[in-house]
This record gives sequence, C-alpha cells and structure tokens, in this order.
Amino acid sequence: MMESHSDAGSDPFDDDSSSEASFNDAEDQSNRLFQYPPDTDTTVVEGSGSDAWLRNLTDEEWEELGRNIANHSRVEIRLYNGAINDHKISLFCRGLTRSSITKMNLVENGLSAAAVQSMVPFLQSAKNLKELYLDDNYIQSEGFNELFRALRDSPIETLSCDYCGIESIEVDTNYSPKLLTRLDLCGNNISTDGCRELAKVLQGVDATLKYLVLRNNKIDDGGVDILVDALQSNTSLTTFDLWGNDSISDQGRIMLLKLVNDISFISATLHSNHTLTCLYVEDDEIRRHINMATKISRNNVNSWNNVSNSEAAGREKVIKTQLHSEIRAELCRLQDVHQSLYSEIDPLHMPEVLSLIGRHHDQGELYL
Repeated sequence: MMESHSDAGSDPFDDDSSSEASFNDAEDQSNRLFQYPPDTDTTVVEGSGSDAWLRNLTDEEWEELGRNIANHSRVEIRLYNGAINDHKISLFCRGLTRSSITKMNLVENGLSAAAVQSMVPFLQSAKNLKELYLDDNYIQSEGFNELFRALRDSPIETLSCDYCGIESIEVDTNYSPKLLTRLDLCGNNISTDGCRELAKVLQGVDATLKYLVLRNNKIDDGGVDILVDALQSNTSLTTFDLWGNDSISDQGRIMLLKLVNDISFISATLHSNHTLTCLYVEDDEIRRHINMATKISRNNVNSWNNVSNSEAAGREKVIKTQLHSEIRAELCRLQDVHQSLYSEIDPLHMPEVLSLIGRHHDQGELYL
C-alpha cells in the first residue's frame, strides 16, 4: 500500500491479536486507507490487493469505511488489483449513505455484474461523482447496461470500462448520463449491434460525448457505416479511436476518410465533419489522408472556447486538398471520384480559384 497520512506502525492484522481488537482499533485500520495529498482539498482513499491488512478487513470495517468517507468533503477512491470484491463492495456501498466522492477507480478487482447491482443505490445518489473506472473487471453486458442506466442523473463525465467482457449494449437516451464527455470501451467484444446503440449517444443536438474509445473490439465495416452516419451532423465528438478492430477493411477506413474530407464536390468538402480532430485507425495511405484532414480541423479550433471553426476548417480543406492536384488525385482514387474539379466551378469564379491555387501551391499547379 502507498504511504498514508496515518501512523505506519505495526499491523495488528499480522498476528493473532487481530481477532481480539476492539471496534475502535478496527476503525483505525480502515482509516489507514485515507491519504491527504498536499496542496489539495481532496482526500484519497487508496489500497491494493497486495496489502495484507486490507485483505483482512472485516465486513463491519468495510461498511464503516463507507460511513467514514461521508465525513470528508471531497474524496477520490482508488481500490485496485484485488483490493475489493463483489461481497466487499456491497458492504462498502451500504455505508455510503452520504458521499462526496468525485472519482472512483476500481480497476482489476474481478468485479461482476452483481457488484454493479450493489452499487446502483450509491450511483443514483452520487451527486459529485465525475469519473468512474472499472477497467479489467468482468461486469459484462448486463453490468454495463445497468451501470449506464444508474448514472442517468449523475454528473458523471468520464466512464471507463475497458476489458470488461461487454458484447451487447442497450442505450435508452432517456436513461443515459446527460453530461458524459468520455466513454472508454477498449478490449471488449462490441460489434455492429453495439455500434447501433452507441450511435444513439452521438445523435441529436444534446450530444455531449467528446471522446469515444472503441479500440480492440469486433467492429467491422457495417459498424463503421452506422457510426459514420451518426457523426455526419455531430458537433461534440473530437476524438474517435477505432484502432485494432481487425475486421475494418479499406472500405471502412474510406468511409471514415469521407466523413472528415469528402472530395466528391467542393460543397461536400465544405460540409464534411470538421469537429473530429483525432481519428485513430490502422496506419496506411488512408490513415495519412485522415490525419491530414483532422490536423486541419485541429488547427482551426478556437483557442478561447475550444470550439471548432468549421467554416475556416472547410475552406482550408478545399485549398489544401481540392486545389492541390496530386493530393486530389489520390483522394479521388480512394473515394472513387471521377469528375473534374473545374466542372463544378462557375466560370465567373475561375479567376479567384486560380489565384488561390497560385498563392497556396506551386505555380506549376496552374499548368496541370
């Protein structure tokens, strides 16, 4: 266990006298979890499964720990690597009758859907909880869906359930977290059906998600098609990670490329998605063009409010891709576009277009 604020003297749980310790002594042991980092008003409750004394806390002590947390104004929970199990977390949450927990990290504890069910009353009343990490547990689809519903009225902003055995997802937009900005679901078994449900979180003017991490799942081109369709009008998501989904082919990556830079018409380029500033797929020629488009979007984010200037990003994509013959040729080949750029330009605007080409590209472009 990491060094705590309390005295790190002899541990009564190391000898037979622990069975005779008074309840106050046991309470002192649970209090060893509390740490008080300098220069912050946050109390940290931290422990690992490697801490022998922590493994020996009684049922009463786990419930008492939950009650003790209510005496602190701002708390972060870090119980990991086997520090807590399904039974202990039910006792712990029973004691959390009043909580100021802002962050809860429960990674690698072997928790199941039963643990999530015992957490529901706490989650439904957790008015300060903004971050929840349940990575490397086995809550499966049942636990995740229960969790998502329980967080409906919470202020949760970050939810991470990497490697949790999740396959199917059920999203009811009336029972979903309203302030969620980051959702991490790496290393699960999410497929096309799961993408269909996740698309609900990305649609509508009330969409809040900024980061969606779906690395190393079972997503194929069908899932990409669904998510791309949802992102056509989305103005919240800035980071989208699909790396490691081996069933996504070149065709699926081209769908993602067209999302951020549709080369078919100048108007299509102008109306592409300019909110995405990071889009991760496997490295290849397609990824290079995706990176170029998202970098342009990233460079056109207003520093004062961190919001994309879509109009400026669209113009820059036109200048750097539509008006650059070599890049446009590559994009047309990938996106199966055959018409000439100049066929859609009003002749009255041709002098302005040629001037733009001359200013932003090599003069040789004017003779191609």
